[in-house]
Amino acid sequence: MPTPHIELENKELIAKTVLMPGDPLRAKFIADTFLTKVVQINTVRNMFGYTGYYGKKKVTVMGSGMGMPSIGIYSYELFKFYDVEKIIRIGSAGAYSPDLKLYDVLLAEKAYSESSYAKTMGVSSRKTLPASKPLNNRILKAAEKLNIPVHLTTIHSSDVFYRLNPDEYKDIYKDHGAEAVEMESFALFANAKALKKKAACLLTVSDSLVTHEATTAQERQEAFTKMMEVALNSL
Repeated sequence: MPTPHIELENKELIAKTVLMPGDPLRAKFIADTFLTKVVQINTVRNMFGYTGYYGKKKVTVMGSGMGMPSIGIYSYELFKFYDVEKIIRIGSAGAYSPDLKLYDVLLAEKAYSESSYAKTMGVSSRKTLPASKPLNNRILKAAEKLNIPVHLTTIHSSDVFYRLNPDEYKDIYKDHGAEAVEMESFALFANAKALKKKAACLLTVSDSLVTHEATTAQERQEAFTKMMEVALNSL
């Protein structure tokens, strides 16, 4: 303590459950909107974290940055050195399925990826890794209680945002059943598997590769409140 990426000596300031958006501004929005008694936690790369209370439940919200290497570092340090037990990624996703609409809320049952993250780490050579089923069940129960529809599905975790052949998503959708794409959950699930922790991934559809509809940056930061409420009520 502190770790190379989290400037915090007192690990008691980090809750056992962490909500992890990619964007640190989304983390601040969640803290400002939903939490009380908030304490800011500084990180080396300005991802920033905030620990506070949602009702009587203590929770930390911390930005992970973009991509598997970034969330891989932050989630590993939280799991390994700060005794975090559960991390729920809350992020945005691009729809591969024509059935998904903007603002639909998705819960990853598993993540498919071409990434070598898990293999290089020494965790698994599999290309598909599951989320924590008990944690997913808590999330689904919270969503049902809030009457917020949540679509349980396979997610594609990609290392590449801009593909030279943008239509490759069609093969990924067909061959692997991945209905949407993001860039972090596979690494998070690998870390949870390696360290015997729990991890889940809640996503809001921000754009569609099928219809080419898209939300704005401001909407992605502040309008994805349904998944935030579901995650917080699963604590």
